[in-house]
Order: sequence, then structure tokens, then C-alpha cells
Amino acid sequence: MGSKSNNSVGPSPPAVRVVSRRTVAPPPRPRERIPLTTWDVAMLSADYIQKGLLFPPPPFPAAVLVDHLEAALAKALEHYYPVAGRFATDQHTGGGCSVSIDCDGQGVDILHAVAENGASVADAIPPDADVPRLVRSFFPLDGAVNHDGHHLPLFAVQVTELADGVFLAFAYNHALSDGTAFWDFLNAWAGISRTLSVGGGDKFHLQPPPLLERWSPDGRLPLVLPFPDLSGHIERLSPPPLRERILHFSPESLAALKERARQELLAAGDAAGAAAVTTFQALSSLVWRCVTRARVLPAEQPTVCRAAINNRARLRPELPREYFGNAIYAISTEAVRAGELLERGHGWAAAAVGRAVAAHTDSSIRARVAAWTDSPVIYTLRYFDPSGVMMGSSPRFDMYGCDFGWGKPLAARSGRANKFDGKASLYPGREGGIDAEIELTPDNMARLEQDQEFWAAVTPDRKP
Repeated sequence: MGSKSNNSVGPSPPAVRVVSRRTVAPPPRPRERIPLTTWDVAMLSADYIQKGLLFPPPPFPAAVLVDHLEAALAKALEHYYPVAGRFATDQHTGGGCSVSIDCDGQGVDILHAVAENGASVADAIPPDADVPRLVRSFFPLDGAVNHDGHHLPLFAVQVTELADGVFLAFAYNHALSDGTAFWDFLNAWAGISRTLSVGGGDKFHLQPPPLLERWSPDGRLPLVLPFPDLSGHIERLSPPPLRERILHFSPESLAALKERARQELLAAGDAAGAAAVTTFQALSSLVWRCVTRARVLPAEQPTVCRAAINNRARLRPELPREYFGNAIYAISTEAVRAGELLERGHGWAAAAVGRAVAAHTDSSIRARVAAWTDSPVIYTLRYFDPSGVMMGSSPRFDMYGCDFGWGKPLAARSGRANKFDGKASLYPGREGGIDAEIELTPDNMARLEQDQEFWAAVTPDRKP
């Protein structure tokens, strides 16, 4: 039930030595400006996305691997050329400003690094333990916020050699796009890499290609903000020391959580709620209730469960799945007192999450865009409720489809970015189910590790 170590707040990790750094650019094309939308601009004070994939060792030297990945990345950037751009801010008559992607082939970075002191796969993904600080050292552009894309690359990858594997760590500007488009880009790069590995040359075709034209529900593009520039709205906030664990929930465990929620709702007379329960709602309920209990909140303290949700399929007409940009919102349950949340039970909390999802419709999305446009806000960590939980990322992202030519990843991990107490990021399990990356302060994590309801649902670690 407990963890072997508290590496997330422990001593400094073994050194990672950068061997080389190079810039990768797409083929020359006409210079273009792509305006950022309300969904993009709101992200400018958040950290870069930091996600990474751990692989077995490739069947060729690391230097050859980096050359190969560079060649495939250049071809991917031909289709995803905004990734190789930089942000630009323009001033407008009347004192306003707008931000766009200056697509002039400025390039992305690829770094080759070596984990010293013999660091191995087992050091990066120890079983039944906190995520080691070593993993954070794999990520480039650490500490960068999205506004820094005015002068930093919008994407960088660090290829780190381990004693018995390799870690590909990606840093990606979140104002450029959301996770859906980010993982589509990575899978396109991986597909090109696989094709090159078997001598396929230019035979890889994106189906469908990314939709690069920006779209906003209110049609306001470029979006002119009522500020001369945004530098005064950018904050760099650091969370308190956190512990981080990756916990697996098997398909059988998730089915049991869903069925328990369904039975509780039926017993309470909520047949409609029982019929609508999803796996996501059931897992969110478990995390929300057990984290609330671990925090020992006062019974009268309000708490909510928030979740990042994709707007594409909820708009009318729908925004195409391949839309390249941000199209997400954080939805929220209604606030409930902590004591009441724990008393009402698992089924009630699952239904509360379901009501929040159901309320996120085309009209509510458009209303939120209009409200934000009337009073623009650049979101920072101070907007996250320390009494609530936030469900991020998605098990629908095809992380394990990112096979660059020598097999699928062993594990997915993330860096330091965008972490705070109560954040739960959901990843697909390598062999099914869901992996939940949980961030809590050390005291809260220690109490969660003693929560019998929570750990009854967690599936023990298996070696990759």
C-alpha cells in the first residue's frame, strides 16, 4: 500500500550530460502568420507540455538513432510547419495586441543526452514507488512558459541514452495546440520514422492531414486583446514540493468501479444516472473522494472535481478531429461540502461528474468564449482550487502507438510542468486499462497510501 521511497522530493538526480544539440526545420515555404484564438491565448502563462516515452534499446548506435529521428522529424514538420515557428505579438490601433504563430521555418530543437552514473530503465520506472526525480532531468525547456515561444522553440525533444534503453522527452508549447493535436503530431512523426526504417522513403501519408487553419466560435480572428502586450499577465509560479505516483487500474478494476457506482445510483432511485455512468466518471469519483479524504478537509469546506474536456465533437457543427490547435476547456462539478461528498458515496460523485460533462454543450462552449472575450484571462496555477481535484490528459491519446521503428514504448512519463496538489493525469495502460499519474503534497500522499478504498482499486505493478 505504501511506496518504497519519496524520490519526488528527495536528493538531486544523477546527472544527464547533453552531447549535442541541433535545429531541425521544415523545407522552405512561403512565410505565414496563423492567429491564436481565445483557447490558445488563455494558455500563454502555463508551462510547456512535458511528456515522454521510455523505449527498449534500438538495434543501432545512439548517434544513428538521433540522425534517423532528425530526418523523420524534418519530414513531419513539412506537414506540421507551425510547430517550427515562433510566436509574434502585434500592436493594434487603440492600444490592443494580438498574438500569432510566425511560420518562417525557425526550427525545433533535438538534443542527444546520456544519463550518467549507469542510470537504467529500472531507475526510471521502479515498481511500487514514487516517480524518481531522475525522470525530470530528461526534459528540455524545463521552466519555460508558453509565452516564451516568442523566442524559444515551440517544440524540443531530448533523446537520452540509458544503460539499457532510451527515453524520448518532448517539450511542446501548449498555446500551439492541445493534447489531441500534440499526440497526433507525435504519431505522425513516429509513422514517418517507421517508414524510413524499412526504406519507405516518402511513402508515408497522413490520413487525414492536420487542419492548420485556426477557428474560433465567434469568428474573431485575429483576436485583438485590450492590452498593449501580454508580458504583465505572465506569471511563473512554482508549486510546493510534491510526490508523484503512477498507479495502474486494470480493465477489471475499472469495470468494478463503474458497476459499484451504477448499483449505488440504482439503490438511490437514480436509474437515469446509473444508465449514464462511464468509466471516466467512476475513476474520477474515486480520485475526488479519496484525495478529499486524504487532505482531511473540514467537513464544511467546498470542493469540486474539474476535468479537461475536448470541445471538438461537442460543437455544432462539429470541429474536425484533425483540427490543429487548442479546443479544450476545464469543466467542473457543482461545489459540494467535503463532508457531504464523502457521505453521499461513490455513485453520487460519479453522477456529479457525469452532469458536468453533459452540461458541456455547443451553447455553453460559445457562452464561455463570449465571456472570456469580454474579460480576457491568462490562466496560471493560482486559478486551481487547492480543495479540488483536476483530471487531465486522456487515456484516449495514442501514446503507445508512437512506435518509431524498434517497438512500442515501455512506459509514458511526464516532467515537472503543470503539476500541483490534486492533479491526476490519465494515460492509457500499456496493455489496457488506465494509468493515473497522481500529484499530492507529501503529507496528503502519505494519507492516500493508507486509504483502503483507493488501494483496493489499484492494480499492482508489473514489469514492462
